[in-house]
Amino acid sequence: MELKNKRVLVVGLGRSGAASAIFLQERGAKVTVSDSKSEAQLQNDVPALLDRGISIEAGRHGERTFRDQDLIVVSPGVPSDQPQLQQARALGIPVIGEVELAFRHLQGKVLAITGSNGKTTTTSLVGEILEKSGKQTLVGGNIGTPVISLVGKSTPETNLVLEISSFQLETIARFHPWIAAILNVTPDHLDRHHTFQAYVDAKARIFENQQTGDFALLNADDSACVALRSRVKSELYWFSRKQEVERGAYLKGDQVIFRRNGTGQPVLRRNEIQLKGEHNVENVLAAVAMSMLAGCTPDQVRRAVMEFRAVEHRLELVTSVNGVIFYNDSKATNVDATIKALESFPGNVHVILGGKDKGSDYTLLNPLLRERVKRAYLIGAAAEKIASQIKGAAPLVHSGTLEHAVRQAFDAARPGDVVVLAPACASFDQFENYEQRGRVFKELVLLLVPVPTGDRV
Repeated sequence: MELKNKRVLVVGLGRSGAASAIFLQERGAKVTVSDSKSEAQLQNDVPALLDRGISIEAGRHGERTFRDQDLIVVSPGVPSDQPQLQQARALGIPVIGEVELAFRHLQGKVLAITGSNGKTTTTSLVGEILEKSGKQTLVGGNIGTPVISLVGKSTPETNLVLEISSFQLETIARFHPWIAAILNVTPDHLDRHHTFQAYVDAKARIFENQQTGDFALLNADDSACVALRSRVKSELYWFSRKQEVERGAYLKGDQVIFRRNGTGQPVLRRNEIQLKGEHNVENVLAAVAMSMLAGCTPDQVRRAVMEFRAVEHRLELVTSVNGVIFYNDSKATNVDATIKALESFPGNVHVILGGKDKGSDYTLLNPLLRERVKRAYLIGAAAEKIASQIKGAAPLVHSGTLEHAVRQAFDAARPGDVVVLAPACASFDQFENYEQRGRVFKELVLLLVPVPTGDRV
């Protein structure tokens, strides 16, 4: 893709926007960045870009800025149906995302993973299995490292393991994974996609450019995934925790089996999986299938899975204070992820909920709240909506902030209880992102002063 002297607009700064702007400028493009945030809000990124001769439009999206371009590259956080982008398309200006830009310059084979939940854990695990199997591996995408940053490190032998979000899939054109997986699809980001079907359609685009010789992987236990089988043009594999599958990875008794060409191979035992929760068994099954398809041996997969521990902010054990155990699941940014978190504990749970609402239905939490939760602590902008939908399912505490929630939960909890941050919401009302929210939670927990046992009533 020739970029020299092309006028390219990057819409949305952020992590991937800044990386895209620098990539384009280094290849001779005349780059402008447009972001609706003010220059003060962008102060951490603007100086470095200006030093490189990259123009910055802050605080607005000028119509002329969008018209006078040869190419527009959109960051994942920018809605693809934004009026200025629609106008640019009508004028015949190509509009692509950072992932698509990167794909056109990458070398090697892409293994892409999407889904409502479990993407980061599965991506990290696949990357670790491949790397420990001696394969040249790079990991990036929605997991935190922009795909565009991997271009210079990639070679024809590289396996590129990429976490891909629905936002990123909205703006692909030629993106073509060798192995593509959809882990699950449950309602999420409805504030952006507007309907569940539109969200499903965005996820399904991961298979759009696959062909014979490629592999697709779907969750046989997820009805939305099963319904997508008709969209697959490549060789279809499955993973399942509940049933045997003809091709793919499944649980049989306490054994994880991978079946291909009619032959099932034992890979590892269930008790060798160190991750907590049934949802993580599914993530491991998906990772096993992808790694075996990528040429790893059962023994290589088994060793890597046995050594793998929880990724930060994904049902991450923080510490125990006075016998009260704290878990950080800040990445539980939707209702289904919170359900999976609550299912991981038999009872005596204090759960912290709230943040920025994404159009979610919190009534789905009620059965587990009744069954396993002692108290729910509500924080952030979505607190009132959540309270109205879960009232009566568990005692509610209107904490307001994460700091108050941690202290109130600790004061109320007894030895053996679990306090889990599993918000079911985005973080952008009070935090920059879910990572910052998780880090603050851990800092607050580690600041708790143990109380002599006799002093607790």
